[in-house]
Amino acid sequence: QVQLVESGGGLVQRGGSLRLSCAASGTSFRINDMAWHRPALGTHRELVARISRGGMTTYVDSVKGRFTISRDNAKNTVHLQMDSLKPEDTAFYYCEADWMKPVPDVGRSWGQGTQVTVSS
Repeated sequence: QVQLVESGGGLVQRGGSLRLSCAASGTSFRINDMAWHRPALGTHRELVARISRGGMTTYVDSVKGRFTISRDNAKNTVHLQMDSLKPEDTAFYYCEADWMKPVPDVGRSWGQGTQVTVSS
């Protein structure tokens, strides 16, 4: 299995910034896509941002221009820089990683989540 641990959540005022980080650990694995999700009305979780191993990114419309996802393949980490935060960004943010191992074996891991609260 591949374990994910998030960090960087907290309380910030409207218009402020936060940077979330997620680190993957395990043995003999390769991470493909990494992403951040948050709960949304009507769905279990909404995809906030996704980044491929090669660096291609996708964002939900509501965060485009405000959030930036990045990764460090050597360190198996992904980050979410969140700027111009709004109260509606308040949520638990979950890290997700699609991985593969040489067995062969593929899977998807989720982190425990980190709380982001934006006050008005």
